[in-house]
Amino acid sequence: MSQNNADILLEYLKGILYGFQVQPPDLSGLEGTWRELGEELKVLQNWIEEMRSYSEDLSLGNISIPYPSQDNPLCVNLRHLQASLKHLSWQADQVAAGDYSQEVTYPGEFAAAFNTMTAQLKERESYLKEEKNQAEKEAEIIKSYNELLLELIRRQNKWILVVDPETKDIVYCNKRHPGQEEIHDSEFCEICGNRLPFRSKVLNWENKGQSNVWEISDGDSNYYRVTTFPVEWRNRQANAHILVDITEEKARTSSLKDKAYHDALTGIHNRVYFEECMDAMLSEKDKLTLGYLDLDCLKTVNDQYGHAEGDSYILRFVSTVQKYFRTTDIFCRIGGDEFCLILRGIPEDVVSEKLQKAMEEFQSFSDKEYIHGFSFGVVQMNGKEETRSLKEILEEADAAMYQCKRRNKELYRQRREAGRT
Repeated sequence: MSQNNADILLEYLKGILYGFQVQPPDLSGLEGTWRELGEELKVLQNWIEEMRSYSEDLSLGNISIPYPSQDNPLCVNLRHLQASLKHLSWQADQVAAGDYSQEVTYPGEFAAAFNTMTAQLKERESYLKEEKNQAEKEAEIIKSYNELLLELIRRQNKWILVVDPETKDIVYCNKRHPGQEEIHDSEFCEICGNRLPFRSKVLNWENKGQSNVWEISDGDSNYYRVTTFPVEWRNRQANAHILVDITEEKARTSSLKDKAYHDALTGIHNRVYFEECMDAMLSEKDKLTLGYLDLDCLKTVNDQYGHAEGDSYILRFVSTVQKYFRTTDIFCRIGGDEFCLILRGIPEDVVSEKLQKAMEEFQSFSDKEYIHGFSFGVVQMNGKEETRSLKEILEEADAAMYQCKRRNKELYRQRREAGRT
């Protein structure tokens, strides 16, 4: 009989320990002590089932579940673990909110990693605050510089206007007072309105996608040079115009213009002016760049299409070149198909780049039956260190031009062959 009682309770215990779905045995048939042991096993079964359910929730991260019953000795350590995890979660929230003073001493090795992380975050916060303070100081300095720069610009004897090409509104004028900066209307400020009666010409300037330097008169013997270029102003496209009063400059040069220093066909300076100007500049040891240009195919155009067409060809060439240079640059016709540019303050490579673009544009014209083209050479003069004569400079420029002409001849040959095919 005792062996039978032991077998029943042993099977019951195995089911409890190994997690089998077991029903408590009928203890009424057990004798004395065996029945008491069976009752205790029922209690053990409840504790183990509660421990398994509780530990499963914790393993899934459910740390907000209710604590197990306090009389279950199997869950004591799990209760402590849950309390530690809940506190650790709270500390993590504090760190996320910027409290880097949080430190943990549990659970074991994780504490070192957590405390290292908070120490690094605290150090990073300190660094970022320092960076922020430095950035604010620099922004304040830049702001003061900008204010000074704007005031200096406003006081300059020139006008700087930014115009919206679509609405024709002036979105910036350096002559406006600071309180008027954000006024968007189609009129100039009072100062500019009085001084620039030709404002409609500036407002209606058509944006051609590239910079341009042009002159304008107010009809009362006053002249202005206008430098115009496209800009991005406050996230929109606009045209910037810088206007400078050149009335006195015009007066100083009027006596020279009255002389016979201009080419009758093109209106640009002639060889006489070129030689006198170059002699004066070389004697003054000015730093100059000379561009030597030779108009290709002019004889062919004159022979096949007449001199009237040849004149049109010359005029188109001059107009194309002028687009790429300042009105203050000196452009001369020194022969039938020979031209020179004299430039101050522009390096040799920049002049070559501008002439290359002008040449490519001129070569791209295809509205005539004949080929358009010109060749060029560029020479830099070294100011006070310059020892070459004008003749030697022209010979050097001519040699550089012929290098370009050889390349162009090959290009024209290819185009003629392509035209025949």
